[in-house]
Parts: sequence; structure tokens; C-alpha cells
Amino acid sequence: MKDTVLISTHHLPTAGALRGAFKSSGYRVELVTPREELDPGTGVLLVLTDALAETAGGLAAQARDRLHIPVFGMATPGRERELGALGLAETFAPSVDPDEVLLIAHTLLERRRLQRLTGIVGETDAIREALERVVQIAPVDSTVLITGESGTGKELFARGVHGLSPRRHKAFIAVNVAALSPTVLESELFGHEKGAFTGAIDSRRGLFELAHRGTIFLDEIGEIPPAIQTKLLRVLEQKEFLRVGGEAPIRVDARVIAATNQDLRHEVAAGRFRRDLYYRINVLHIELPPLRRRQADVPRLVEAFVAEVSARNDRRFAGISADAMRILREYAWPGNVRELRNLVESMVVLSPGREIGPADIPEQVRSPGSSPLLPVPSPGHEAERGEAGQLRPQLEFVFRTLVELRVDMDDLRRQFEAYRQEHRYDEALLPEETGRVEIVSPRAGGTGTGLEQPAPAARGQPAEPPPVPSPDDAPRQPAEPPPVPSPDPAAVPREAVSPQSRVGAPAAEERPAAPPATAEDGSEAAEPPPQPEPPAQPGGILLQPGMTLEDIEREAILAALAEVDGSRRHAARLLGIAERTLYRKIRRYGLE
Repeated sequence: MKDTVLISTHHLPTAGALRGAFKSSGYRVELVTPREELDPGTGVLLVLTDALAETAGGLAAQARDRLHIPVFGMATPGRERELGALGLAETFAPSVDPDEVLLIAHTLLERRRLQRLTGIVGETDAIREALERVVQIAPVDSTVLITGESGTGKELFARGVHGLSPRRHKAFIAVNVAALSPTVLESELFGHEKGAFTGAIDSRRGLFELAHRGTIFLDEIGEIPPAIQTKLLRVLEQKEFLRVGGEAPIRVDARVIAATNQDLRHEVAAGRFRRDLYYRINVLHIELPPLRRRQADVPRLVEAFVAEVSARNDRRFAGISADAMRILREYAWPGNVRELRNLVESMVVLSPGREIGPADIPEQVRSPGSSPLLPVPSPGHEAERGEAGQLRPQLEFVFRTLVELRVDMDDLRRQFEAYRQEHRYDEALLPEETGRVEIVSPRAGGTGTGLEQPAPAARGQPAEPPPVPSPDDAPRQPAEPPPVPSPDPAAVPREAVSPQSRVGAPAAEERPAAPPATAEDGSEAAEPPPQPEPPAQPGGILLQPGMTLEDIEREAILAALAEVDGSRRHAARLLGIAERTLYRKIRRYGLE
């Protein structure tokens, strides 16, 4: 049978329904009258079937002051404010389902039993959530990972998981893996055979064998060496291992609870912790809150620590003033509960025989900014010490993060380049970036070549945009030659035309016929033989009908490489693209 639950007889139908629900779940139930005197140790929970009928000094006051047990109350919705003086743990409507009351009562009683078993103190939502998590996962055999800052009580919660589990009558073995060297740790965990190494004069069972059918607690699991991580993974998956120097596998049934104050995801990313082992131990997870997130629990913790230290050292403690308690509540507690306990013990031992005031509290607690604590690097990682003996895991993590960021940026750049090639011309072919001429369609009905070529701009200066022709403009000859004449492409031999002047020129069949040349006597001169089409020369591109964007891009890369004598770095800068992008395009077009 379970503990005894007290139910008042204010409302007999409700009391009867609750009595049946609690008895069906294995609890002992006693009905108490509104004026009955309660004896200490009578029950573990009081349920008032009509909390509004409770009088001063009645059942609720006795349960709170003498029995120190929680009180549930039934009250009409909207009148909860009238019940503030009763200190009810939970309030329900009179028509509530008895099974709902039973479920909440079971969770509350299991949480309080866990607190009595482990010594965990706290009533804030953060600590209640962690305790309820322990109650939920304790009955199963899955692996548990407990995380939290140093001093938050990870081992207490591990003992709570074991104490509420079916293995509570077997061994609970705790080992700090960071306190042992790799060779000693392997022998401690898995045992060794006689003669396995120097000094092994006899066989010895390891901690996993000693924890058979019980629980083994691996504290600071993030510090476990890589070689032992592999062996631990096999134990978790196959439930068997080999002793050091052994040949026969040994099967073991032990529940593993691991704890760490590190972020194992960062350790996995840094390559110091196996990814498969992380997923194997992180089946069930309990995150313990730091003390600064549950500052309302500080007075309860101080009271519990004062009672414990006073009884152990046989010292009388006069108490702590309200101002001193306010300072303790507002302090951030970087060392969490462990730091608070040490401070309380020092105050009890060094008590001046009077109430502790603000002046009796250490300076670093009263004024945290006056003596800031330096960050302490995580222990271990001896292989990563530099020449000066300093640890470098933080720098390595920063470096790896920057490398991953660079890879991500390169991927985004490649995706952007692919998108730009699908939707528009490459920026390297724009006139304002390359200094090349603008391609203008021939005038409607005109006889020009369709090329408007401004003077090439100096390197580093944007070229002036070409004039936009108007259909009404009639071809006319200038009265006198301009300072920089622009020769007619049809009248000048092809060898005399620079490559840049032929950029965007139409094909031969589309060019307007040039007037025939005449000799001095007025007769037509013999037509010169046709000249072969020269290949693209450095500094320019010959555009022809039917060329695709890839052809234009290929010619632009060839022209840029020829312009800078084959230097890919300068060619990429000239084209306005990344050097890696240029390398990829060179390989794509086979220009290597």
C-alpha cells in the first residue's frame, strides 16, 4: 500500500468519489471531519472538498503548520482570491474529475518523495519541471543524459532517477571520468585480466560488472578519451565488453546515466566526441536550471543548508536578516547551489552570535562587479596544449566555425552565379565594368553600320554612354573631321581595325555595301581579294549572329586572359567575378 491521503467531509458526495479514486490507485484514505485534530505523520496529502468552508485554525492550518504536507482544495471558480490565506498547492472546481485530482496528486507526491530521497530543495517552476522529468523517466531502462552548469546537482538527480526506478535495490556506482587517466579509466570501467599490464597481479572486475542490474553514473562524460568512447558505445549497443587483456566477452545489464557541464553538440562539431555515442547517450534528457534562474528557491536552500550544517557541527545559528537575504537572492551565483552551500556553511561556522547582516556577507557577493571571477577553461585536452602550455580548444572551435562559415558562403556564391547565368548576362560583359563598347541595333532605314563607338575610357574610369540614335536623324557628313576620326569599317582594311572596334559588328552579309573605289582616271579599281576572318585577338570580341550567351562568355574570358597575359587573378578582377568562379568557367569551357 502507498501513503495515506486525508479527505475532508465538507461535501460527502465529492469525498466519496475521491476516496474511490485514490483507493483504486493503491493509496490508503482517511476521511476527516472539519473540526478534527490531526496528528503528525497521519498522512501525506490533505484534500478539502469545500475549501470556502474552512475556518481559521482548521484542517488547512494544521496540515501546513504541524504536518507540513500539501493541501488541495475544491472551490467555486472565480473565488480563488479568498483562498490565499490557506496556502493551497492546487485548486479545483467542485465538478472536477476525480481521476484528474488523482493524477496531479500522484505527481506531487512522487516529486516530494524524490526530494526527501535526494535532498533536492526547490519549488519554482524550473526545478519542478526537472523533478517531474525524473519521475517520468525513472521507471524505464533507457539511457539518460543530464546537462547543466557545474554545481547544479547533477549527481543528486542521477541518484533520484535510480531511487525511483525498479533498480533501486541494486548498486548505484558513480565515477568521474575526468579524474582518471585513459589507461586507468579503461581498467576501472571494464576491469582487467591477470597479467594484462605491468602490476596486474590478479584479475579484477570493472565498474560495469559491479553495476550489473543496477545503475552506473558517468560524470563529466564530455572528457572521456576517444579510444574509450568506442568501447563505451559497444557496451551501450551490444550490452557486452571485453576486459583489458581479456578474450571472452562479458554481458552486463546496467543502466547508464551520463552527465556533463559542456555542450556536447559543440564537442561533436569540434571532433572531440563521437556523434554516434552522443545520440546513444542522449535518449532521455534532463536539463538542470542554474540557480540564477530560480532565485526564489534561495531562501529555501539557505534554510535547508543552515539546518544541515548546524546539526552536523552542533552550532546555533541566529538567522539571516531580510536585507542580507535580499542580497543573497539577487546574486547571480556563478557556482550555483554548490557556491551557496559553501557560503552558508562558512556563515554558520563563523557566526558572530547574532543575526547575519549585509556587512557579514563577503564583498564579492555584496558587490559582484568589484571582484569579477575569471573564466576557467574546461579541464582536459592535454593533447591540445600549445608550446606555452595553454589550452586551445576555444581557438580551435572558433577556427572551425569560421571555416564552416566560409564553406557556406562559397555554396551561396555558387548558387547565385548559377541563378545569374540563367536570368541575365554576366556582369563581366557590362560596358561600365569592362570598358567595352555598347552594342546598338542599326538605325531603322539608315545606311550606317549600327555601331556607335565612344573613345575607350581610361582603365578604372567608367566609359561615357553612347548617344542614343533617333529615327529622324539623317546621315550627314561633318563639315570638318572630328579630333578623333571614326573610320568607316567598310572603307578601312580589316587588318587596320582594332579588335575593340569590331566588337558587336554585324556579319558580312548584313553590312551595307561600300561605294566602289575609283582610280585616278575615273575607272573602277580592281576589287581587292577577300581577306580571311581573323581569330579573336586580345582585348576584343567578335560577335556574330547565332552566338549563345555561353559563346559570348567564353570569348570574354579568352579576351580577358589575353589582356592580362594569362593571369587568372587579374582576369577575374577585370571581369568582375570571383577567382574561383573564373576557374570553374575555364574548366567548363575547356580553356585550360
